[in-house]
Amino acid sequence: MKRYPCCLLATCCIPWDEEGNFLEDVFRREVASMLKGTPHLYLFGTAGEGYAVTDRQFDAIVRVFADAMKAGGAEPMIGVINLSLPTIVERIGRCRDMGVRQFQISLPSWGALSEREVFEFFRQTCGRFPDCQFLHYNLMRTKRLVTAREYAKLAEVHPNLVATKNSTDSLERIEELLLFAPQLQHFLNETGFAHGSLIAECGLLGSLVTLNWRQGRIFFEAGRRRDVATILPLLHEINALTRDLVESVGGEAHIDGAFDKMFCRLHDPQFPLRMLPPYSGVSVERWERFAAVVREKYPRWVSD
Repeated sequence: MKRYPCCLLATCCIPWDEEGNFLEDVFRREVASMLKGTPHLYLFGTAGEGYAVTDRQFDAIVRVFADAMKAGGAEPMIGVINLSLPTIVERIGRCRDMGVRQFQISLPSWGALSEREVFEFFRQTCGRFPDCQFLHYNLMRTKRLVTAREYAKLAEVHPNLVATKNSTDSLERIEELLLFAPQLQHFLNETGFAHGSLIAECGLLGSLVTLNWRQGRIFFEAGRRRDVATILPLLHEINALTRDLVESVGGEAHIDGAFDKMFCRLHDPQFPLRMLPPYSGVSVERWERFAAVVREKYPRWVSD
């Protein structure tokens, strides 16, 4: 039995004004809009600038997100990214005091952790908060990946480790995740999901599919049905759209959130593209170029 539902999981981005202040009204509008597409939303992953916010910003935005999610009848999931494990634990504790019970955690990234240190990290997080659920965000920015065999051992020790997030196109890694740690719900990017869903149940980590929620749901449900005739043409289109996205941006930005904020602005023209410094966002001119490409070449992915 999977410990977490098979679903379309998506991130919320943070809107900032020219002085770097949080735009609460724009953010609440974004959350309400995204809840029409999926109730499974998270905050402060890579795209959500969870690595960049101060503790004051973190607490203030979590309160708004938790309130907006619960107003929409959904449970908030909070990402916690930091170099310091004690800071990670403190942030989880404060979120828990606000009523949050679902978390997305990443390994500290100053140096690659040994296997022993990985198990200590999960003991200090999953083990310390047994009434909470944890999704592990597995990415090379942390300088090492948790392997499928390590997940299998960790899942035995921590029943509240319920899911993973793996943005990988490696068929070998996908197969190992799904076969060696089957009790965890593994969320894969669009390409990974298209292939992984043919092997076993997995979740979809939505990125480009969030451009149009109706098409995103078609893609997701096709994977659940193992409907190759539907999902593969959509995947080819998503991959082509990705190439056009990268070409539209050029060298103007490189951090994940800069791209995701372009998607937010397609839903809400008032959503700002700026990032917290020192990271660069995409200019309005580049965004307009991308928006024109979507309208001209990929009309079914235009926001409803």
